[in-house]
Amino acid sequence: MIKNLVFDFGGVIVDIDRDKAVQAFIKIGLLDADTRLDKYHQTGIFQDLEEGKLTADEFRKELGLLCGRELSYDETRQAWLGFVSNVNLDKLDYVMELRKSYRVDILSNTNPYVMSWACSTDFSPKQIPLYNYCDKMYLSYQMGHTKPAREIFDQMLADSGLLPSETLFIDDGASNVKIGQELGFKTFQPINGADWREELNAILKR
Repeated sequence: MIKNLVFDFGGVIVDIDRDKAVQAFIKIGLLDADTRLDKYHQTGIFQDLEEGKLTADEFRKELGLLCGRELSYDETRQAWLGFVSNVNLDKLDYVMELRKSYRVDILSNTNPYVMSWACSTDFSPKQIPLYNYCDKMYLSYQMGHTKPAREIFDQMLADSGLLPSETLFIDDGASNVKIGQELGFKTFQPINGADWREELNAILKR
């Protein structure tokens, strides 16, 4: 029986667009952004930021060196927000409704720039921050690991007390879903940009 839901953020709760993000980083001066940015798992300083190895300010300075000029916090933040292509209020309302029957957590590879937006009233059309849509958020840059590393799952389980056998893990990344299955989670891999509500309803009714 499913008692808990663990949602990915980018690609599930909000739609993401890697190509749009690449253009946003090129616009601020990162001409090789296409080789540096990935939809699911970052590399180099981008990965270091998402694993908490660089602070937001350290990342901004390192990115500035790559761009050949000093960048402001807002410029850097706007480039990261290039990943977000859509915030679907219907999905958010649905997740809020699910909280009446299930524990809902978020497990995300993310960074302080994206979360400074998501955890503000700018996040949703209803001016409700992301953290109001879940019981707890498990964020890679705070945990020191990114999916699909087993450590981030182990930390979440240790903190939450969740049993994988009673938990549905919802993520659009194939490698993340694979490790979730290996750890005993029930899994659902929606397609980024899809309205997955009916599919999830069907899973929960089984």
